[in-house]
Amino acid sequence: MSKARTETERPTADAVLPEPAQSEPQATIGPARVFRDKRFTSRTLIMPNGQPVPVIAGQVTACGDEQYAFLKAHPDLQPLTE
Repeated sequence: MSKARTETERPTADAVLPEPAQSEPQATIGPARVFRDKRFTSRTLIMPNGQPVPVIAGQVTACGDEQYAFLKAHPDLQPLTE
């Protein structure tokens, strides 16, 4: 037979989890910028640093300034305007 537990025996989530570490505020990321691939509907572009950037359904999204500069300079890509 097992002994019935009382509320004082169970650790609460607040007691078990440590406080979140305070870190520097994250830099805000601007809106994603989408480009249209005028040549292919599906491919993977490789940036100079080796990071892959997939083209899906003829579109590719720049998620940062480095990706944006790379995609903007590509001759097969055209920025989409909304």
